[in-house]
Amino acid sequence: MGIQQEFDSNFRYVLVAARRARQLQNGSQPLISARSTKACKVAQEEIAAGKVAYVRHENTPIVKPEIASPDVPRFVIS
Repeated sequence: MGIQQEFDSNFRYVLVAARRARQLQNGSQPLISARSTKACKVAQEEIAAGKVAYVRHENTPIVKPEIASPDVPRFVIS
């Protein structure tokens, strides 16, 4: 687990920006003086300024749900 400043994908960038925009909409104070008053633009400017980072959990296992019911059809694709 570590604090990441750089984004490995556009999807992660959008997730972080959206979460920060939601925080701003709920009353959080901006970390910079932005040119815009819109929460999504302020969040993007904060990320560009290096004021917003995220924590990435590297050892989190991916768990696929198992359905044990015989009523669920299973298909084999080859």
